[in-house]
Amino acid sequence: MSAIRIFSKPLRWTLALCLAAMTPALACAATANAVRIKDVARVAGVRDNPLTGYGLVFGLSGSGDSQRNRATLQSVANTLRNFGVNVGEAELASRNVAAVIVTAKLPAFAEPGQLLDVQVASAGDARSLTGGTLMLTPLSGPDGRLYAIAQGAISVGGYQFEGVTASLQKNHPTVGWIPSGASVEQASPLRVAGDGRSLSVLLNDPDFTNANRIATAIAQAMPEASVRAEHAGKINVAFATPPSDLIARIARLENLSVEQQRKARVVVNERTGTVVAGGDVRLGRVSISHGDLKVEVRTDYSVSQPDGVYVRPGNSIGSVVVPRTQIRAEETPAPLVTVAEGATVADLVASLRAIRLSTRDVIAVLQSVKAAGALDGELVIQ
Repeated sequence: MSAIRIFSKPLRWTLALCLAAMTPALACAATANAVRIKDVARVAGVRDNPLTGYGLVFGLSGSGDSQRNRATLQSVANTLRNFGVNVGEAELASRNVAAVIVTAKLPAFAEPGQLLDVQVASAGDARSLTGGTLMLTPLSGPDGRLYAIAQGAISVGGYQFEGVTASLQKNHPTVGWIPSGASVEQASPLRVAGDGRSLSVLLNDPDFTNANRIATAIAQAMPEASVRAEHAGKINVAFATPPSDLIARIARLENLSVEQQRKARVVVNERTGTVVAGGDVRLGRVSISHGDLKVEVRTDYSVSQPDGVYVRPGNSIGSVVVPRTQIRAEETPAPLVTVAEGATVADLVASLRAIRLSTRDVIAVLQSVKAAGALDGELVIQ
């Protein structure tokens, strides 16, 4: 009994320390899926506004629009006329100018003087915008009002070089960016919808479960408000009294934490061979057999030439081209892969990689697994 008394106290301390060390880990596991409301939703009225404009890019090294683009020639003539230079369209023969479409996003609550990133895309037959400079271009919103002005040197993430019989191109040299290339001239017309006594929270990805959880979290944190989920993508919040500080009220609301339920989804990009799956995508028990059949058809052409010593070529005598076709089929044994109940897509992909299946074959297998009903989630093919 004395031995038990000696080690009982250290044992209790050891258990207490272990439980104390496990408590933060359990708390982190419980809140692993907790996100802020501002990360999955937004307040109604707060959104970006698209801006567009038509402009000219000067300074190209012979890679601009050709004379076939009459709109570019007319635009250049009008621009020079604004500087007091009267030049007709017929007198312009330079390929150092390109007509472009300029786009930008005007964020909510933007004020004059704020800088925006600008994207520039060729509107004619220009080969490259490398080294060009965008001239002063007004950017308008869907209402036709001017909100920003863009100008600056274009950054192109590609190139194109041409020779007499060859050319080399990387990425898309006819599209470029101007970081902080636009200046806001007029404040954004978007404001928070409502009079402040009521707000609407809009989910970025509508979901009934997440909408109910957000409504519950807001109701628990703000008992003075009346909260109701109108549908899967909208929660209405009504306050009994008008706010003394609307910004503080919205900041408190959007920083509330809620446990988000993510959708089981597998995204497949056939062009690049990319497969992205969430960790909660599970598979039912399924057996997969994928064979490889290769068929090769080869045709050789031989020429039968008459002998000029004994036979003279004439209207009915001449060279004859004789095709010889060979067909060969090769089929490798089909490997068998068995996936247990509850396995993930990552386990399936790893098993398919182990039998040396290509990315295209993996995509075909995922499509077949979905068709067989063994994929517990949504398969998105891009």
